[in-house]
Parts: sequence; structure tokens; C-alpha cells
Amino acid sequence: MQSTVLDSRYSWGRLGLSLLIGLIGNVGMWIVIMVMPAIQAEFDLDRAQASYPYVWTMVGFALGNFLIGMMVDRFGVVRVLSGMSLVMAAGFALAAASSGIGIVSLLHVLVGLGTAASFGPLIADVSLWFQRRRGIAIAVIASANYLSGAIWPVVLSGHLASEGWRGVYLLLALIIAITVPPLTLLLRRRLPLSDMPETIAQGAAAGGIGGLSPRQIALILGLAGVACCVAMSMPQVHIVALCVDLGFGPAVGAEMLSLMLLGGVVSRLLSGVLADILGGVLTLLIGSTLQMLALFLYLPFDGLVSLYVVSAIFGLAQGGIVPSYAVIVRELMPAREAGRWVGFVMMSTIVGMALGGWVSGVIYDLSGSYQLAFWNGIIWNLGNIGVITYIFVSAREKHAGHPARVHPKQPA
Repeated sequence: MQSTVLDSRYSWGRLGLSLLIGLIGNVGMWIVIMVMPAIQAEFDLDRAQASYPYVWTMVGFALGNFLIGMMVDRFGVVRVLSGMSLVMAAGFALAAASSGIGIVSLLHVLVGLGTAASFGPLIADVSLWFQRRRGIAIAVIASANYLSGAIWPVVLSGHLASEGWRGVYLLLALIIAITVPPLTLLLRRRLPLSDMPETIAQGAAAGGIGGLSPRQIALILGLAGVACCVAMSMPQVHIVALCVDLGFGPAVGAEMLSLMLLGGVVSRLLSGVLADILGGVLTLLIGSTLQMLALFLYLPFDGLVSLYVVSAIFGLAQGGIVPSYAVIVRELMPAREAGRWVGFVMMSTIVGMALGGWVSGVIYDLSGSYQLAFWNGIIWNLGNIGVITYIFVSAREKHAGHPARVHPKQPA
């Protein structure tokens, strides 16, 4: 049975609205990177300590993707998005009024929780409304995260220079509180599972990869997500600090981060097209390999122009990785559990970002440079490639053994 709801005009309109909400709601993940040097200077911290607000943001972001994903499965996206946007606004406002780095860092848990609602849960919601174009739809909504990171640091850099990081946080609290809740009301329509073809609603979880259960598949994907994002976090989290160390200043670092994330948007859209053709697993393997190659380029180059070029290359290489996980989950998992499993895998990738961001700071403090931190990322990236290769080979073997039941790029 072909659904008239999936891939419909309403589906694309809902995707556009979700993209706008994501552009606003994902600011919490990136603004903390931009203000890291200012926080370090104000509180007289070392680099690892200055990473604490980012780490706690990622803790909230990771937990939120999983827990809020399950809430969306039960209560719908509107109530969850509205409530969590207010939580994020409160986190920004309270952090701006706090005087100690410990309290400031812990309040970033609220920022992370609020931001999470605009990432994994929103991706899961969008994925339900598409079948033939699911890959590109997921890529578009996942791009909201990178577009937010590319736009907000540049837009707010002048305000940071004049008002400081506290002024930036107060402004963001106001913007989020007055924009996101009204926009979410336009997402009130829910998709009944009865409108889905049975094969799409159920997914291929039963024996989709070597006879593994949905939980086992999710755990393997989670392990891969941690490994790839430890590697991914080194340039993304520390590019501004690296530019400050090299004498280029935080504004140049913000521009490089924006360039990196804009390249990531392009990469995410291209990966969405590839996922609709090749399937999520092979697309993920390609993206992970390209990311590792791009990481190698940071080792010999530290000039201004060369870092701009390498940052653009890194963005183009790695942007499609995270949305590929969501595509794989939707290929293999039942639709009624989309929020839970997409949220869990997104949580795993964020754990990797938090771990990698902190470890890179520790390595810097011990060694005095970021060279070993880049090598640390490359080693983790190799581990990710190994896990994804196992999934890819297992999926191909399953397809070869039961060609009528499972296709590597679409549900049985």
C-alpha cells in the first residue's frame, strides 16, 4: 500500500518549519564554543577547565536526545519542543547571572537539554513523514545543527566583543523564549502509523543485521557514534582556541568554525542524496573514511590561509556522518520506536563529542600543543571505521543469504 501522506507537500512544508526551529534551537551547542576563550580569561582557567561548560552542555545534550526522544514518541513533538526551549532559555539566563565557573558549567546542562529537543527528536519526527526521500529529508533537518553553528557565532561576534559572553547569553535567552514555542504550535499534526505501509512502519529490525535485535543494533551504532565523534570534536570544539593560540584571534576562529559548518551542510545534503541511493551504512562508511583523511591535513598546516582551506575540507568530509546514523536507524527500526533509537544513537555521538572535546583539552594541557590531540582523533576514527565495516559486511551477507527479504538500503 502506498501512503499519500509520506513525501507529500505537507511533509516538505513540515520539514521547512522544522528547519527554522532547528536553526534557533541548536544555538546552544555552538555558542559555548565561541565564548570559551572569554570564559577562560574571566575565570583564569586552563584549557581543560575552560572546556567544562561545553562538556556539561554535551552531557545535557546527550541525555536529552535519548530521554526527550522517548517523550516525543509518547507525547508528540509540540509539547516537548515548547517546554525544552524554555528550559534552554532559563539555562542561558541563569548562567549569565552566575559568578562561579562551577555553577556556570552545571547550568549548561539545562542549555544542553533544551538544545537536544531541536536535534535528535526533531530528526526522528521528520523521518516519520518520508519514505522515498527519507535520506535527503533527514539530511536537511540535520543540517539545521550546522547552519545554526555557522550563522550564530558570526551574527553574535560583535555583541560578544561589546557586551561579553554574559550579554550574549541574555540575548539568546530572550530570542529563544519568544520564538520557538509559537513556532512549535504549527507542528501539532501527528502521523498515524495506520497511514504508513506496514513494511515501513515495522522496519527490518528482526534479523536486519546478522540476526541482531534492535537493542543490539543500537548498541553497535552507539559505539560507532562515540568513536567517530571523539575524532570529529577536535577541530569543531577547539578551532577557536587553536586560532587564539596561533595569534589569529577568536573572530578568525569563529569564521573558520562557520566555514567548517557550512561545508558540513553541503556534505549533509550530498550524503542525504547518497543515502537514498546507496543506503545509510555505506554512506556512513564513506563519510567516516573521508573524515579521517581530513584530520590528517591538520597535522602539517598551521598558517592562516591553510587552516581556512583545511577547515573547509574537514567540513565537507565529515558533515554527512551523523545524519547517516539516523537513516540507518529508520531503515532497521520500527517507526513507533523512532524517537527512542534515533535519540539513543544521537546521544552516543554527543557523548563522543563531549569526551573528545574534554580529552583534547587535557592532551593540550599536558603537551602544550594540539598535535597529539589530532592523532588521538585519528585513532578513534580508525576504530569507527572498523565498527562500520563490520555492520556493512554483515548487512551484505544478510542480503546475499536472503535477497528477497532484506535490501541494504531499504527496509524489508
